[in-house]
Amino acid sequence: MELYEAIQEAATVVRQKTSVRPQSGIILGTGLSSLADEVEVETRIPYAQIPHFAHSTVQSHRGELVFGWLDGHAVVVMAGRLHYYEGWTMQQVTFPVRVLGALGIERLIITNASGGINPHLRSGDIVVVRDHINLLPENPLRGPNDERLGPRFPDMSQTYDAHLRRLALAVAQERGISAFEGVYSALQGPNLETPAEYAMLRILGSDCTGMSSVPEVLVARHQGIPVLMLSLVTNVSYPPSVIRETTVDDVIALAKEAQPRLTQLVREVLRRLTG
Repeated sequence: MELYEAIQEAATVVRQKTSVRPQSGIILGTGLSSLADEVEVETRIPYAQIPHFAHSTVQSHRGELVFGWLDGHAVVVMAGRLHYYEGWTMQQVTFPVRVLGALGIERLIITNASGGINPHLRSGDIVVVRDHINLLPENPLRGPNDERLGPRFPDMSQTYDAHLRRLALAVAQERGISAFEGVYSALQGPNLETPAEYAMLRILGSDCTGMSSVPEVLVARHQGIPVLMLSLVTNVSYPPSVIRETTVDDVIALAKEAQPRLTQLVREVLRRLTG
């Protein structure tokens, strides 16, 4: 089955299970699942019930689409993302974003946990991503292009929507949330980076780094969907002298501690877009 037909089949099944027509899609990162609990839920759809969806295998990723409302704003939340390091192809990783596009979302808000490389960043800070460095070994747009989905060579000069970035930074300043614009870099994982790799990323101009999100961004922009990415710094990784051994439990614990601020930020952004 061709990609376009698979997307339509999955979207048809989803529409049959919910009456919500989401304005915004939200992807939740590691340890950031509580935002889904803030939704006035109409429907939960496990990935296993959606044709062609892979399933999340990572701790703290639930693996379901949550449809409902946040402060009156219709949303679909991906409670659990898919990662390339889990063994999925890039097409499988990004297929849910294709389906969200087919459902008619007007924007995509992506959250993730990252290592801070800019020495001014501290654990718990939020990076409003203005650009990225893609160091992943595969691209979800590789292969035959279907013009029904997007152009062969999508432009990436304005990847992250300027209006959404300004809005997020303004809300953060008003609410006393520590947030900064920056550049996110994506590597394959699942291992964390070495001190030399963190130093390399800093030389390249990265402010924070993680193992996800860029594939979803590429596919969203291929479809013409505006993107806002909010990256929560869970461990400080530069300069090398400050690096401490980090486990996934450490990342989840810090993310859970900080997620009320991230939740507040996302909710207020959506409220202002609705109002």
